[in-house]
Amino acid sequence: MKLYVIGIGPGGEEQMTLRAVRALEQCDCVAGYGLYLDLIDSLIQGKERIQTGMTREVDRCTAARDAALAGHTVAVISSGDAGIYGMAGLMFEVCESHPEIDIEVIPGITAASSGGAVLGAPLTNDFAVVSLSNLLTPWETIEKRLHAAAAGDFCLSLYNPASKRRTDHLQKACDILLSERAPETPCGIVRNIGREGEAFTLTTLGALRDTNVDMLTTVFIGNSQTKVINGHLVTPRGYHGV
Repeated sequence: MKLYVIGIGPGGEEQMTLRAVRALEQCDCVAGYGLYLDLIDSLIQGKERIQTGMTREVDRCTAARDAALAGHTVAVISSGDAGIYGMAGLMFEVCESHPEIDIEVIPGITAASSGGAVLGAPLTNDFAVVSLSNLLTPWETIEKRLHAAAAGDFCLSLYNPASKRRTDHLQKACDILLSERAPETPCGIVRNIGREGEAFTLTTLGALRDTNVDMLTTVFIGNSQTKVINGHLVTPRGYHGV
């Protein structure tokens, strides 16, 4: 009864760790959101698929658990890292009453890392990752975390900055951060990280407030030390004499 929870990074074999690829090779059943399964289609040919849409994560994990109990070696797929806004935590919860299932989490490259690499080095010093989606977390809690990050001068990576229903969350987040930081604070936006159509933009906190973003976008907000060096967003680590 083996169940892997695998982070596939942005998507595609070249974006995955060798450990993740080898774990997939051991599986005869793969569960995931359809888009993520399509991204690794070449690696899962001939394997049984458990596919559900967005917001059906519990159903997906339950089906994966049942497949493992039936004797399959199962992989549950997350984009990015399975333990960062991914399926790992939910999978442990769903399997709580089934300790006989051997769950192994395989880490992947989260958007903070892959998007940060596109921009340069915005997260070289202390940083925080905050999702602006209030689907599972109350907006009041998100606001408290943004205030704390702003007061602590953390660099920020913002996940899920907007959707069709959440059109003003980035604007609200920027207003909170602008209470502590200058409008000129360097920021960056990366869309379709590691996928076809990847694009990035350097901007400022003041301009970011009125920028259009979506669920395929990751936002990076610098701290008081962040600067632009030769077209790259960089937060100094603090080495002396540089």
